[in-house]
Amino acid sequence: MMTNHPNLDMYYGDLHIHIGRTEQGAPVKISGSRDLTFANIAREAAERKGIQLVGIIDCHSPGVQDDILTCLEQGEMQELPDGGISYRNTTILLGSELEIREPGMGPAHLLTFFPYLETMQSFTQWLKVRMKNVNLSSQRVYAPAKELQKEVYARGGMIIPAHIFTPHRSIYGSCAPRIGDVLDPDLISAVELGLSADSEMAGWISELDRYTFLTNSDAHSLKKIGREYNKLVLAEPTYGEFVKALACTDGRKVEGNFGLNPRLGKYHRTYCSSCNYIIDEANVSVEHCPYCGKTKLVRGVLDRIVSIGDRSAPQVPENRPLYHYQVPLEFIPGLGPAKLELLLGSFGTEMNILHQVSYQDLSHVVGDDLASKICDAREGKLQLETGGGGIYGKVAKS
Repeated sequence: MMTNHPNLDMYYGDLHIHIGRTEQGAPVKISGSRDLTFANIAREAAERKGIQLVGIIDCHSPGVQDDILTCLEQGEMQELPDGGISYRNTTILLGSELEIREPGMGPAHLLTFFPYLETMQSFTQWLKVRMKNVNLSSQRVYAPAKELQKEVYARGGMIIPAHIFTPHRSIYGSCAPRIGDVLDPDLISAVELGLSADSEMAGWISELDRYTFLTNSDAHSLKKIGREYNKLVLAEPTYGEFVKALACTDGRKVEGNFGLNPRLGKYHRTYCSSCNYIIDEANVSVEHCPYCGKTKLVRGVLDRIVSIGDRSAPQVPENRPLYHYQVPLEFIPGLGPAKLELLLGSFGTEMNILHQVSYQDLSHVVGDDLASKICDAREGKLQLETGGGGIYGKVAKS
């Protein structure tokens, strides 16, 4: 995947993957799959998904750190001088998802990343006295958000606000209408859009123009890894190169965001929990359910963005990564586990199937109908049914 620059290549990256359990069976992300261990994530990303840069965001947990040490001691993985841990052709970035809650505001989640295991272990010691249970994922940090930011960057780390528009535990969705109300805007390396928003939707808010956007899976199971991902231009997949890509320096950059069409996200439009109606009308300033008239609504991402936006229409800066609507293979009707295994056996990784393999080659393995659907997914031609209220959208059956 060469670029025009002789020293740079293209790499795929998914920077938000949870640990479900340690190798000893101790819980980390309670809602995560038991087989989401550090080693299993590395294997899934490298061997099945074809993703070269992955962020595992529960590495502050001492049990996870023990698993990482085991992988290093066995020689299965190596820590890189430029940051990150190498497994085959994939590099793992050591991250943590943390919850902040400022007085009078709702909660928001932040992703933090550090270059080395030793740094993460030191950060864990800082967290221990500011967190009720440092062994678990996505726990609240009992410290001012700006103090947390200073601590992370002083250690050579970075902060990326997570799924910034979701109705629960995000900066815009549940915390505040402006980043500066909660965080120091200068101590943010990028922002993560989340499954129910895209670049154009974010264009309603001008303060986001300065930040690089990421789209990540927030995977709670192995099969969800790569549900959303990014195309990165790097010299090699390392922490240091990732820092440069987020800052758009020395030719490094995030070239593309590959994410669900927001209509497939489970919080895209407002949802009435009284009658289970997803309000997908053009009028986005919904206060009452048009079906039952009640006000018991879960505000959708699109509706929230428009309500807090400071523009009359979205504007997308020229330097923003292109946003590509990518329908994951598991969303495609008729493509079950058996046929997916046939495709993987023939073409190696999901990234190859999604991006590289021709219609003719696909049809030889799974037939014309599925080959057409995979190619239509690449081009954004599949018909979609909108999600909302915690219910994913879906590809309409033909």
